[in-house]
Amino acid sequence: MIAFLRRQIRAFRRKDDGTASVEFVIIIPLLLGIFMASFESGMIMVRAILLEQSVDRTMRVLRLGQFPVVDADLLKTEICSRTIVFPNCEQNIMIEMRRISTTDWTMPSTPVTCVNREEEVQPVLSLEIGQQNDVMFVRVCIMQDLMFPTTGIGLDLPQDSQGGIGLVAETAFVTEPI
Repeated sequence: MIAFLRRQIRAFRRKDDGTASVEFVIIIPLLLGIFMASFESGMIMVRAILLEQSVDRTMRVLRLGQFPVVDADLLKTEICSRTIVFPNCEQNIMIEMRRISTTDWTMPSTPVTCVNREEEVQPVLSLEIGQQNDVMFVRVCIMQDLMFPTTGIGLDLPQDSQGGIGLVAETAFVTEPI
């Protein structure tokens, strides 16, 4: 019986069946990590581009005076209605609009404020509606969850406690005379 087991063990050691599967098992986590990081960065880029586009389109309508009454809720609704890739958009978006002085061209020095999803009460940001020929600066920040927060690009991005990142869009415009 022992001789039979020794022969079987020797025969098993000489076989080279399955060597390709060992290499596959070693390399597949690396390939999946690269794929997931590529997919995540692509989705972040698409969301950033669509946010920029929706903010620009909304600000164009605003600057042309096509909104009868302007407030933060209207701007949130308009920006969110012009894009499709932001779940819970109106709850996760913050809009700041400030008049820029044309004498010294001082831009806002405060950091961008995003929604704090841990708190029920959100900070109040200034939303100044410009008069004719005023230069207006607009910052929009929306919190979005990552698809793969623990792999690839998700590990290097600053995240909130719920695994979300803030996408920011900034634009400026001159309020058109009516």
